Amino acid sequence: MNESIVSILKYLEEYPLLLEMTKIISVLLLSWISFFIVRKYLINGLKKLFAKTKTGIDDALFETGIFQRIAWILPLIILYNFSDLFGAFSGILQRILIALIILICLLVVGRLLTALQEIVFRKDPDKQFQVKSSIQITRIILYVVGGVVFIAALLGQSPLVLLSGIGALTAVLLLIFRDTILSFVASLQISTYDLIKVGDWIEVPKYSADGSVLDIALHTIKVQNWDKTITVIPTHKLIEESFKNWRGMTESGGRRIKRSINIDMTSIEFCTEEMLERFRKMVLIKDYIDKRQLEIDNYNQKHDIDNSERINGRWMTNVGVFRAYLRQYLSNHPKIHRDLTFLIRQLAPGATGLPIEIYVFSNDITWINYESIQSDIFDHIIAALSRFNLRIYQQPSGHDLSSVARLLPDRILSG
Repeated sequence: MNESIVSILKYLEEYPLLLEMTKIISVLLLSWISFFIVRKYLINGLKKLFAKTKTGIDDALFETGIFQRIAWILPLIILYNFSDLFGAFSGILQRILIALIILICLLVVGRLLTALQEIVFRKDPDKQFQVKSSIQITRIILYVVGGVVFIAALLGQSPLVLLSGIGALTAVLLLIFRDTILSFVASLQISTYDLIKVGDWIEVPKYSADGSVLDIALHTIKVQNWDKTITVIPTHKLIEESFKNWRGMTESGGRRIKRSINIDMTSIEFCTEEMLERFRKMVLIKDYIDKRQLEIDNYNQKHDIDNSERINGRWMTNVGVFRAYLRQYLSNHPKIHRDLTFLIRQLAPGATGLPIEIYVFSNDITWINYESIQSDIFDHIIAALSRFNLRIYQQPSGHDLSSVARLLPDRILSG
C-alpha cells in the first residue's frame, strides 16, 4: 500500500501541474467532507440531544438555523489554511475567504438575536415589543459595522480606514436612516409609557384603522380591522397622530352603553291619582311612588298649596316616574356593571323632542354579547313607554302621511 502511494507521488512529481491540481482537489474534497460530516452527523446529533431536554432555549436556537450556518465556517477555515496551494490567486482567495467567514459570523449573530427574541416572547409575551425593537436596532448596527468590516476584508484594508470616511457621510446616513431613527424614538415612547400592546383594540382615524394590534415592529405596526383587512401604520406616525386605545375598557370589565330615546314633549304631563294607582302595580317603582308621594304631600301641606290647580306646589310627572323606573330596571339588570358610572339623565330638549339618555356600562365586553344586551334593554324601554302615557318622537313616515290623507276627505265633508 505504501509502495503504491510512493510510486504515485513520484509519478506526480514528474508532472508539477498535475500535482498542484491533485492537491487543490484534495483540499476541496477535504472541505466538502468536513462540511458533510458536520451537517449530517454533528448537527443531527445535536438535534436529537436537544429533543430530549425540557428547556426551550436549545429548541429556539436550533429552529433559527444557527448551527446550519456555523457548519460553513469549518470548510472555509480549511480552504484558508491551504490557500497557498492556489499560487498567484492565494492572496485574493484569502481575502474572499476571510470576508465569507465574517459574513457567516454576521448571519449567525443575526440568527442568535432572533432566537433571543423568541425565547423572551415565550417566557413573557408582554415584553415582545421592547425586545423586538431593541433587537432590530442592534441588528441594524451590527449589519452596518459588519458590512464595513466585510468590505475592508475584501479590499485588504483596515476597517478603521473605511470608518474614518464615514464621518463625511453622516448627513447622508441620517437621511437614509431618518425613518429608523424616528421609529426608534417612537418605540421608546411606546415602551416607556405602555401606550399599546399586541392584542389591544385601537382606532387611528387618519389611517382608517379600527381593530386589534397584530404586530408591533420597529418600523411598522400591523392592525387587523374588524372587517378582517390589514392596516400597516408607520410606528413614528402613530405617535405623531392621535389614536384611541380601548385597553382601559377591557381592563375595567365594562363596556359603555350611551344611547338616548327621544320623548314626544306633548305627551309629558302631571300624574293623576289614577295614573299613580296604575304605577303602584309596577313592582320596581312601587316603593318609589309611595315615598315620593309622601314627600310631596308633606311639602304641599306645609306650604298650604292649593291642590285644585296642578301647576301649584309639587307633583310627579310621567316622565319623572319613567326615569325612576329606568333607574330601578337597570339597577336590577344582571348584565349592568354596578361599580362603573350609572346615569339616567335628560338632555336639552329640541326639535326632536326631549332626549332621555342611558349612560351605563355592561359587565360583558364581548362585542356580540354587548350589542345583544344593549338591544334587549332598549327593546324593553321602547315597549314600556306607553305604560307611562309617553310617546316616542318619530319623524312622520309614509304610513303616517297616508293615514292623514285618508282622514282629510272625511274632515272636509263633516266640516
